[in-house]
Amino acid sequence: MSESPSAASKVVRKKTGNFLEDFKPGQVFRHKGGKTISEGLFTTFTDFSMATNPLCKNVRFARTHGYRDLVCPPGLVMLVAFSQTVEDISENARANLEYIDMRFGAPIYIGDTIEVETKVLGVRPSSSRPNLGIVHVQSVARKNIGAEDEAIAMAWQRKVQVYKDDETIDVEGFQVDPDPVNCELWLPEYRPEADYKALAHLSRPDSYFEDLEPGSLIEHSRGRTVTDEHIHLTGILDNTSQVHCNQFMIGLAPERYVGGELIIFGGIPFVLCLGLSGPDVGDNALGDVVYTTGRHTAPLQAGDTVFAATQILDKRDHPQREDLGLVETRLLGHKFRPAEGEQDANAPDGFKKVRIFELERTLAIKRRSHYA
Repeated sequence: MSESPSAASKVVRKKTGNFLEDFKPGQVFRHKGGKTISEGLFTTFTDFSMATNPLCKNVRFARTHGYRDLVCPPGLVMLVAFSQTVEDISENARANLEYIDMRFGAPIYIGDTIEVETKVLGVRPSSSRPNLGIVHVQSVARKNIGAEDEAIAMAWQRKVQVYKDDETIDVEGFQVDPDPVNCELWLPEYRPEADYKALAHLSRPDSYFEDLEPGSLIEHSRGRTVTDEHIHLTGILDNTSQVHCNQFMIGLAPERYVGGELIIFGGIPFVLCLGLSGPDVGDNALGDVVYTTGRHTAPLQAGDTVFAATQILDKRDHPQREDLGLVETRLLGHKFRPAEGEQDANAPDGFKKVRIFELERTLAIKRRSHYA
């Protein structure tokens, strides 16, 4: 005969994650779990995000360019690393506010294991909402710790809006300096004897360094609708934030949560925007160097469709490589929401264009003169 809950000798109600009052100056979290990049995870997210760069699609192409195997696109590296920080940093968040100085280092291949640690840099209580505040952190993702190829794969800062557990607690703000982190994009050497031109048909012919003109805005032609599949995708990344998967919790206090509905994990519109921009901007990139700053400007929810555009801000020679150039861009994500009777020159009749995401992004892109 099973024992009823009321007859139990002890009931433990677990608190998961940290609240605003739990964060301390310089506190370091060595996040649990880590994650090995399996072939299934690689394929699921590379294909879902509409990534088009042949480095993550065609092993012959990747090896000819000097990589050991298929290369994880930067969006997948970001998703895996970022998700490991959620339980400690943003399980009890209202919203992720900003990505800062997100840099990429060593390439990630199928079979590599990513582990992450995070340092708390600051807390700033809200002056207008006593139950909220902003937490500022710095995270570093390493691959294959303890192995010969151990390396930093990614480093970034972010700011996140976190709830208090006890609204009556007076939380004192603080700010500490970030640690210096040596994280520079690893690039395979250029080999004049390699027959790169024989593979040039595998990438877009009009997205080389020479093609991208500063001052232009590229409106990418594709869109991607996100259904409730986002719950599954968030789960297989081990992202535990309840605002992405617990509709019952949101339904108990809908005014507390944006839109009163599940919010799609921000990493999903992030990688969709990267993927949608791929054919026009990223097909001939050897890597993303840095995301200087990025933010979500409106929530995405099931049924919304993601679209993207890229502004070409500037371009310059790569300081060490004649075969590459650096291109600075601004990636812009948007959706359309019904707006009966409202006029919007940038949207079809009956809809309003809503910005959902923006990212300052620098890529290392091949020159046609050397590769095609």
